[in-house]
Amino acid sequence: MNILIAEDEADIRKLVKIHLEDRSYRVFEAKDGIEALEVVNQHEINLAILDIVMPRLDGLNLLRRIREKSHIPVILLTARGEEIDKIVGLGLGADDYMVKPFSASELVARVEAQLRRRNVYDLSQSITEETIQHRELKLNLKDCMLYINESPVLLNAKEYKVLQCLMQSPNQIFTPKKLYAAAWEEDFYSDNNTIMVTISRLRNKIERDPHHPEYIVTVRGLGYKFYNPGK
Repeated sequence: MNILIAEDEADIRKLVKIHLEDRSYRVFEAKDGIEALEVVNQHEINLAILDIVMPRLDGLNLLRRIREKSHIPVILLTARGEEIDKIVGLGLGADDYMVKPFSASELVARVEAQLRRRNVYDLSQSITEETIQHRELKLNLKDCMLYINESPVLLNAKEYKVLQCLMQSPNQIFTPKKLYAAAWEEDFYSDNNTIMVTISRLRNKIERDPHHPEYIVTVRGLGYKFYNPGK
């Protein structure tokens, strides 16, 4: 497994690299966002750890560039108190974040958890039914892709899982907690922000007017449902 650590502080890069290499990961280092983007373009990276504050290209804009073509898990490193950066990062498709100063051992544990989930996610797609289609939307369960009128739409892993959960049971109401459990595959749940951001991101990708959604409908006080008038 190839891991990218993009961080402008050499001591942090060195510490993370040592701990990851102890677990037999191959580590690529980058001291700024442009260098990190070159690594992503030149190598098959399985997971990226991105500091938000970096020279030349910051972590959030780097994440945006990565998400234009890749679903790899991304863990953001943030300074204490940068709550807005965490929310923006999740909105751009980050899978997890850690606040500095952090435990290198905990970071490695989170890296391994993300990679395990990705492996389970990939294996779980080998099921009999290959597509779910509602109106213009078609979710291909074999290649994990969404199509709108046969045009592909890029989703990250969490977006895909939330949409799959909703589309498999049209008109059924799902609480934010249930959607979190389906996408993150764990019971921990602290607030609505993570699911709200993911739903907003999905609406921006699939709805004609994200402010007046036709597919992912909010059921006030309860949660969300995938509306299909034909069901």
